[in-house]
Amino acid sequence: MSGFRTRRLTRPTSLRGSNGVAFGPDGRLYVAQFLAGEISAVDLATGDAEVVVPAGGPVQTPDDLAFGPDGSMYLTDLVPGRVWRRHPDGTFTLVTDQVRLPNGIACVGDRLFVNEMIPDGRLLELAEDGVKVLTGGLAMGNAMQLGPDGALYYPHMLTGEVFRIPPDGGTPELVAAEVHEPVAVRFDLGGVLQVLSRGAAGIVTRIDLFGTGDRTLLTSGLAGLDNAAFDPENRMFVSSFAGGGITELHPDGRTREIAPRGFAGPYGVTVDLGGTVHAADHYRIAEPRHPEGDVTTTELLPFVHGIAADGELLHLTSQFGQVRTYDRATRSIRTRADRLDQPLGIAVRADGVLVVAEAGAGRIVTIDAEDTLGVLADGFGRPVDVAVDGDGRWCVSDEERGAVYRLDGEGTGEGTGEGTVVLADGLGAPQGITAGDGCLYVAETAAGRLVAVDLVSGAVRTVADLPAGPGRPGELPALHAHGLPGAARPFAGLAAAGNALYAAAGGTVLHLTPAEEP
Repeated sequence: MSGFRTRRLTRPTSLRGSNGVAFGPDGRLYVAQFLAGEISAVDLATGDAEVVVPAGGPVQTPDDLAFGPDGSMYLTDLVPGRVWRRHPDGTFTLVTDQVRLPNGIACVGDRLFVNEMIPDGRLLELAEDGVKVLTGGLAMGNAMQLGPDGALYYPHMLTGEVFRIPPDGGTPELVAAEVHEPVAVRFDLGGVLQVLSRGAAGIVTRIDLFGTGDRTLLTSGLAGLDNAAFDPENRMFVSSFAGGGITELHPDGRTREIAPRGFAGPYGVTVDLGGTVHAADHYRIAEPRHPEGDVTTTELLPFVHGIAADGELLHLTSQFGQVRTYDRATRSIRTRADRLDQPLGIAVRADGVLVVAEAGAGRIVTIDAEDTLGVLADGFGRPVDVAVDGDGRWCVSDEERGAVYRLDGEGTGEGTGEGTVVLADGLGAPQGITAGDGCLYVAETAAGRLVAVDLVSGAVRTVADLPAGPGRPGELPALHAHGLPGAARPFAGLAAAGNALYAAAGGTVLHLTPAEEP
């Protein structure tokens, strides 16, 4: 077999995960992209997106943004706890680094306000003479805005409430309770309060605070709404942390895609016995739809990175410590393990035991039917995926050491010691692996290629190119911050089905089929 033909299963998207949005002085819609670590400006007439703040600069995890009267962009950098000012000439000034998970941000004239997305968070004014606390006790704040009455409106994500407070401080006033999973508070040009839901149905709660007082619900069907902005014609444009893109949302619930939605990652990929492809997409389990090129949400489920199909079950890992099992028939979720150190790749043994690469601990662990944790092998650098070959032997990719291994025994104690065979080394950040046709296929992410490692000779050959995924240049943001999830590490998963391979790479799932022999 000389190689593979490669086909995308989804359309390209320039906004893999879209968060805070605001119109800039040039009339374009500026979009913060937390996962990608960049900010783009979208031309609403064409849908074209230009990266104006690329990843790898001073900003690591932009989550929300606002513009001051002089055209400066102010933005919250969630994980490192910073707030930045981007001047009109493109240079940056650090406003503060003394905020815990800053998220919502608002400019009120020359004044700047932010809130914290953390239990018992604060709403702060960032002034030249220091930080002023307007109030505390926020049950995870998020996108906020100045209302027509001159008060700041903000959500409590954990309690389903919306509050307001004067910019000069005072006692917060409850505006709305029992709001569906509020994530952003916005006002249209008519002064009607619009509260976006982060749930699967894409609900927007409209409250006519300064008119009739009526409260109505609009269901958009856009999973994982994040933020919204209104143009001078009062048209509403929304972002999605799960699906990305930018969508116009009409008052009657109709939608019009402006910048295409797609995957936020994806990370892991698997194929079930019916041939359906499932992807672990950080905030959700998702399916690529071919030939439409769309992505559908199976379940909003933060946070998912590794995935393995097992009948009606999907076994999932989160780099933030969890292994869970999702039952597609009942939509129920069972936690199998918690507080692991960056579990990533996952596979199912013939006896139903889960085998997991615990990357941060340098080991391969097992989880049985009673959720008992065992150690299959340890002593690796950063093992990120596992796969079983045709003889039932387990293989491991080690991203840190640039090698793939075969385990010829259990409980070896050292990943490079007795019972562990080096299949190939000198690879550049090998991640996803899967076995077939006497080979171990490896996503060699640093080299941008898919290689086949002969399981007998160890010979390595390139079988396909892989596009760059959502990797970040420069310093990686922290995995955890203030006890909450931070920024996940990129991962390019692989899966096999028959003689075809599937790769999560380049913001899509690739379908790879064997090329004809010469």
